[in-house]
Amino acid sequence: MEFNELIKSSKPTLVDFYADWCGPCKVLSPIIEDVKKDLGEGATVLKVNIDNNVDVARMYQIRSIPTLMVFKEGEIVWRQNGVPQKEMIVESVKKFI
Repeated sequence: MEFNELIKSSKPTLVDFYADWCGPCKVLSPIIEDVKKDLGEGATVLKVNIDNNVDVARMYQIRSIPTLMVFKEGEIVWRQNGVPQKEMIVESVKKFI
């Protein structure tokens, strides 16, 4: 399934834009796994490697990583750069469930 199809869901989709060489991205990775467990079936969680998905990263103007975005029905409803705390991510996504 294409990225644009995945984000058009009525269920919120949390996207973690990252790169394998990025230190803060490695710190965020286990946090995202915990977030995924907390959200359960209420939201979709995707990881997008910007080095392998240059067009997607360019389309959404990813200038620093990690960048988290929540999409609902194809629209960006939340965006955050850096490594936020798990609770902040969960609360931000739950607003759109």
